[in-house]
Amino acid sequence: MKTHNRRLDIVLALGLAAFTIFPWYRIDGGFFGFGWLSGFPVEPAVAPGFLQIAAFGKWWLVLPALAVLAALSVRFIGDAARRGSLAWAGAAGIVIMALQGLAIGLSGWNWTISEAMLGTLADGQPPMGAGAVLAALVFVFIFAFGLAERGVMKGDAFAVASISLLVFLVAVFVFYPVGSMLVGAFQDFDGSFNPEGFSRNIVDPSIWSLDCVIGGRRCGIAWRTFWLAVMTAGGSTILGLAFALLATRTAFPYKRSLRLLTVLPIITPPFVVGLALTLLFGRSGVITEAMSTLIGVEPGRWLYGLTGIWIAQVLSFTPISFLVLIGVVEGVSPSMEEASQTLRANRWRTFWRISLPLMKPGLANAFLIGFIESMADFGNPLVLGGSHGVLSTEIFFAVVGSQNDPSRAAVLAIILLCFTLTAFLAQRFWLSGKSYATVTGKGDSGAHAALPRTVSIAVHVLVIPWALFTLVVYGMILVGGFVKTWGLDNSLTLAHYAKAFSVELRDGGIAWTGVAWNSFWTTMEIALISAPLTAAVGLLTAYLIVRQKFAGRELFEFALMMSFAIPGTVIGISYIMAFNLPPLEMTGSALILVACFVFRNMPVGVRGGVAAMSQLDRSLDEASLTLRADSFRTIRKVILPLLRPAITAALVYSFVRAITSISAVIFLVSAEYNMATAYIVGLVENGEYGVAIAYSSMLIVVMIAVIAGFQLIVGERRLRRENRIQAVAGVPVPLPQEKTA
Repeated sequence: MKTHNRRLDIVLALGLAAFTIFPWYRIDGGFFGFGWLSGFPVEPAVAPGFLQIAAFGKWWLVLPALAVLAALSVRFIGDAARRGSLAWAGAAGIVIMALQGLAIGLSGWNWTISEAMLGTLADGQPPMGAGAVLAALVFVFIFAFGLAERGVMKGDAFAVASISLLVFLVAVFVFYPVGSMLVGAFQDFDGSFNPEGFSRNIVDPSIWSLDCVIGGRRCGIAWRTFWLAVMTAGGSTILGLAFALLATRTAFPYKRSLRLLTVLPIITPPFVVGLALTLLFGRSGVITEAMSTLIGVEPGRWLYGLTGIWIAQVLSFTPISFLVLIGVVEGVSPSMEEASQTLRANRWRTFWRISLPLMKPGLANAFLIGFIESMADFGNPLVLGGSHGVLSTEIFFAVVGSQNDPSRAAVLAIILLCFTLTAFLAQRFWLSGKSYATVTGKGDSGAHAALPRTVSIAVHVLVIPWALFTLVVYGMILVGGFVKTWGLDNSLTLAHYAKAFSVELRDGGIAWTGVAWNSFWTTMEIALISAPLTAAVGLLTAYLIVRQKFAGRELFEFALMMSFAIPGTVIGISYIMAFNLPPLEMTGSALILVACFVFRNMPVGVRGGVAAMSQLDRSLDEASLTLRADSFRTIRKVILPLLRPAITAALVYSFVRAITSISAVIFLVSAEYNMATAYIVGLVENGEYGVAIAYSSMLIVVMIAVIAGFQLIVGERRLRRENRIQAVAGVPVPLPQEKTA
């Protein structure tokens, strides 16, 4: 049996199973609860697709069933005749599934034009379930295999299927929710078309005012957010590069501790960092009171505004830049630096003209991620912004505040996306037309050039004070969990930890009696499921973007970044608007949280993978393909082992963000699936700061352990180099000599 026939047979078998042995519509108790088996297949709520057609009057399901049968009949005709037909059958199935799902709701037609053309429906349909979802995926693969048989991408079925599946998933989990929210911007509360709100908000002076430039007043919220993002991206990129250089190019004795320290800020809920900064620099903060006592400086409110937000954001996003840049700095080929020094270039010229330009992909990606993170940040501005709001907080208050103006929220989201698009295009322009490949498969000495003395001093001057500052901030977080009431009763206690994480032995078993355990276990479950999925989807996407050529590649890459650019608040609200009703209803379930985390955090894996893969010469792939390995085997055996830093970064970031994210999940959590950050916000609102800090401290410890496990599982990239630094001050380091017989 030919390979393309075998994979098509598997997909067609799954298509038949979708209509015959899986419930077509959503099960209230959950598919994996398997309670539906008792009524399967005769009860209407759990009947498969063919019985919904034959016995329960869902005549519109005949069309997707015919699409599956059409693909099945095409399977047995000649290869030359079936190529176009197979792709058309898959495309028709996808379109039919989308149209019938959107057009028919719980009570009948959703579209007036459908009712006018086809008459009223006696009954509607519930949200799609396992059978419908499986059928949609089957159509995607049928379409992809049809394209591959027509010679698209040289007939590489794996590449075509991967691109088709990613486009489908991005359309469902990014464009559909955002589109649902943006459509709402042109609607009244009753759903009728009304563009007045949009036109009023798009020209609002409070958004675009430049009085800060001409009159010394406060800038409009759009420009305020933009300049904050630029400063945050610049600061986090410079510090991230300094940390990466110190960890790889110097003889700094505490490199392992330094790596751990750089991870700490991203494994903490952002409002906890803001609270720690307040305890240090607020009007009653430790440092503020000490300065007032020692030198008479009057306490001020300088922390509450753009300055405080900037400090908190740089503290939070520097580790992300470090994780992106560490693999790029390690990947710079020593042979190029040696060639420069052989031509009598000094260390400074080698660093400035050779090493630093080869790091440009990592620097550009780190800056872009920092820019987008700052734009989308919600926690830090909420805690430290005061009256200086930014786009993300304004969107939040436009929806849940007294304004209740979804049109304004949509306008602010569009403005944010325009800023993000500008940054994305600028990055593309900066990197276009150049090659940064440094890992070519050829051997080298493995000895990186030493940093110039001035750069080494500057790196130490930047990193060491910032590391000490980070230690102080986290010291305040840890101490806060052991203090009864900060500022009132500073006596030490374990009561906060006992209340959150107490455990008792009852009836020979363990009883988790602490108030935080339910949200803790839910958070761990969701994070451990979403992290590997995020890394896999992100790195696969990076491979397709860098290594494959297909129509719309640039548009596809930007579409992926869009989910990262939209504030979590908007993502949460758009998911509620899109997935609270048919055709896909996921609110209140774990699935909506996993989907949100995967497609919100996937761009970090994409950007890290693109930066790392830009350094891998295409000849490595070509050699594998020349030896008749397919794309999947090439990825598994050649690409992935060289992308271990990017894999670790994607796993760590997605796991941490699943635990520390607040802006999106605060709209998506439910009584059954309550995340840690949402629970901590509730504690803060109730004034239980000690328990909130104790819970955050426990999360930090757990995340450190899990991150260490990720690094142990993934391992280190081996380039047959020794991590050695050439000696400074003119003392040569002997290089390995060839052994002679």
